[in-house]
Amino acid sequence: MKYILLFSLGLLFNCSNKTKADKQVSVKGENENLIALIDEIWKTEQEPIRSRDSLMAIYGVDSELVKEQQLIIDKNHIINEKKVKEILDKYGWPTKKMIGERGNWTICNVIQHSDNEVRIQYLPMMRQAVNDKLLEPRFLVRAEDRIATERGDLQIYGGQMKYYPETKSFNLWPVFDPENIDKRRTAIGLDSIAVFLKNRFDFEWNLEEQIIRSKEFELAKQKIKSTD
Repeated sequence: MKYILLFSLGLLFNCSNKTKADKQVSVKGENENLIALIDEIWKTEQEPIRSRDSLMAIYGVDSELVKEQQLIIDKNHIINEKKVKEILDKYGWPTKKMIGERGNWTICNVIQHSDNEVRIQYLPMMRQAVNDKLLEPRFLVRAEDRIATERGDLQIYGGQMKYYPETKSFNLWPVFDPENIDKRRTAIGLDSIAVFLKNRFDFEWNLEEQIIRSKEFELAKQKIKSTD
């Protein structure tokens, strides 16, 4: 009887170890599949954008080649957005172990390129991910600024540029309270606006100019409201 009991316990122990091992293999395989999926999303989302920007620098914004590349970007994005939404809806905000080093950048880029309703839908999840140290604040504030600009509001942190057809040049989307923008950026661990714009866009921050532009923006917005 004692030997039967020992045999049964040994069998139970082996089964338990096998179950744990199978689960570990399953999780590892799932993570590897997720990383491969993220890599494919990155490639199809970013490479056409880089090609478009290179063509834009050579031939200009209105070039037919640029427009053709934009069609590829739009087509790929529809597919990638669906994949990213499925990942987030299934797992919540994934860990770096699940999606690799480039995972957060990939997911946030797809969200950034989506319509505002998608950004707004996942904004609470992004905020929680920042609180849980799963996401860098720079990705969150980029989404917050994009939501504001899409709504026609002043942006908060200065992450969004805009193409102005009248001058055929890019400039910063007007900023709320430009004098204190660096206080807001520093509070969440970002570089100063001057450093960010220089590194990201090779654009010079001009506080006086931006104060004027933000005031003009607000006046124009108030004028539109008064005529509604």
